[in-house]
Amino acid sequence: MPAGSLETLKVAAAFGADAVYIGGEAFGLRAKAKNFSAEDMEVGIKYAHERGVKVYVTANIFAHNYDLEGIRKYFEELKDIKPDALIISDPGVFTIAREICPEIDIHISTQSNNVNYETAKFWHSLGAKRVVSGREMSMSELKEMKEKMPEGMELETFVHGSMCISYSGRCLLSAFLTGRDANRGECTHPCRWTYALMEESRPGEYFPVFENERGTYIFNSKDLCMIGYIPELMDAGIDSYKIEGRMKNSLYVATVARTYRKAIDDYLEDPQKYRKNIPWYKEQIANCTYRDFTTGFFFGKPTADDQIYDTNTYKKDAVYLGCVRGTDENGRAVFEQKNKFCKGDIIEIMKPSGENVKTEVLGIFDDEGTEQPSAPHSRQILHVEMDVKPDVLDILRAPMYNTGSF
Repeated sequence: MPAGSLETLKVAAAFGADAVYIGGEAFGLRAKAKNFSAEDMEVGIKYAHERGVKVYVTANIFAHNYDLEGIRKYFEELKDIKPDALIISDPGVFTIAREICPEIDIHISTQSNNVNYETAKFWHSLGAKRVVSGREMSMSELKEMKEKMPEGMELETFVHGSMCISYSGRCLLSAFLTGRDANRGECTHPCRWTYALMEESRPGEYFPVFENERGTYIFNSKDLCMIGYIPELMDAGIDSYKIEGRMKNSLYVATVARTYRKAIDDYLEDPQKYRKNIPWYKEQIANCTYRDFTTGFFFGKPTADDQIYDTNTYKKDAVYLGCVRGTDENGRAVFEQKNKFCKGDIIEIMKPSGENVKTEVLGIFDDEGTEQPSAPHSRQILHVEMDVKPDVLDILRAPMYNTGSF
């Protein structure tokens, strides 16, 4: 699971992740994520390891000369912090990692275009432990790749989250249009913008590429979702299922982690139980932001049906209110508020077990103990009285429809 902050790391661990991947304050491909200071990284790794969860740190930029000295210093710090693996794209960065911290495993990022078994063999010969496959591979290709990879080398594959318009995420669009390089962590996601056509002899006259009053989103892919294909993923021999989303909030992390955890465990317990529960998994996975779903390249090349042409916005079937940090002396839940809610609202407590518990908001209080009728101010620390007491790291959400419990 992705973790863009210490809170989301804790949520990922609570809701079923076996491993999380995080970024430091530099040298990863999500510069706009909150990311981890060295202090938070040390705390997060200790927290995860105490719960049997591994932590992988991204250092997957394509480095320029002036990055290299900073990368050396960064890896010296990571040598002491001891993550379970580094995720790397650049051969130069790989070389520095092997020199400075050879005891830390290296995973080869999807940015390196890992779409065949000979590539896996190449990286294995240099000392890599795992490759993350390109999203452009089919299920049959993944199965063949795993079968022909060196013994002991692991295969990781994205199974859920946003899809990039460019091959293995190696996009030049952001750098060309805004000067912010996607390959160095600064993508502005121009593939989600509105575009029009202009004829050379008629400058200033813009024509939509597709007729629609809302706009033209010709590069806007649906989100990947493989929750209904756990048997096929297992048959392919994939070692690690990866979820996209280091810039997503704790509701997304909790929702996706919990749903895939239950789907995997249900299938291993009884394939019939898994098949019976597929409608529930699909219902639950929609309780966070998403852009409709596709199976990407797993069962053939995507078609026009895998793109979104009429909007660049996410859908959401639940509103994220906050993640419970603890309780105060009055037994009220303490959390940082993310979206507005009011006294008297019926909300849901989302638990790692799979249960969704409805509760009424009986009172909302600020840090000074002053009661307020609603919570309109984003990021305000609130003390909220409910008729059901939540546990630490439970997620509070306002459902757009009745989800029910498992």
